[in-house]
Amino acid sequence: MIVRIMGEGQVKLDDSHFIELNKLDDELLEEMESGDEAAFRRTLGALLDAVRRLGTPLPDDALEPSELILPAPDATLTEVREMLSDDGLIPG
Repeated sequence: MIVRIMGEGQVKLDDSHFIELNKLDDELLEEMESGDEAAFRRTLGALLDAVRRLGTPLPDDALEPSELILPAPDATLTEVREMLSDDGLIPG
């Protein structure tokens, strides 16, 4: 799956990693619902770090369609809330 981190670029990620990412996504969703800004910031950073660590960056000139778009590291709680579906940022 191709994942885009807004403002950074794209990463190719194996589907086997989505169990780990979904756990972080669930935490992020709970923190957003509670309005816990500090926990939200920490978990968003952990989610983006996991995508970077587990994925393989695509070249900057690659024009692959992104199947999943994640917010930039400095995105606000409000901005991320607007990106959410009922499943969080990561479906499933």
